[in-house]
Amino acid sequence: MFDILMYLFENYIHNESEVYVEQNELTKELERAGFNHDEIYKALNWLEQLADLQHSDEIPYLNARADHSIRIYSQEECEVLDLECRSFLMFVERIGVIDSTTREMVIDRIFALEKSIITLEDLKWVILMVLFNVPGKEKAFAQMEDLIFEEPNGLLH
Repeated sequence: MFDILMYLFENYIHNESEVYVEQNELTKELERAGFNHDEIYKALNWLEQLADLQHSDEIPYLNARADHSIRIYSQEECEVLDLECRSFLMFVERIGVIDSTTREMVIDRIFALEKSIITLEDLKWVILMVLFNVPGKEKAFAQMEDLIFEEPNGLLH
């Protein structure tokens, strides 16, 4: 599923044409690219749920703004997000790339990937996908792109 998300992101992120493609067309394109139908469904569902998070009253912590919040991770979260990933989340939050709301959206989408272990690179791409899909986060998106594509001698993360 993550490969499909990456495929979609890389093929539609800088596409000047209409981003909203009819789902059947998109499914056919992904099948032609060699992706499994079940995984395509999961990836499209993942994206739909990401969009739904922005308008959800069912998850109260997504609507509460906390400028100086501290995130305490559960044991299950620590098993999926290693120390490097948790440190990176704290880092990007401290420098203003994400806020507490987008951090929780990222964590929600990480767990929806159904992967037992998330690498730092996976996390960075999920952050970028979340920022791309949240209106008003264009500056944060550009900052995150810089963090992903910067030279190795740049910031530690």
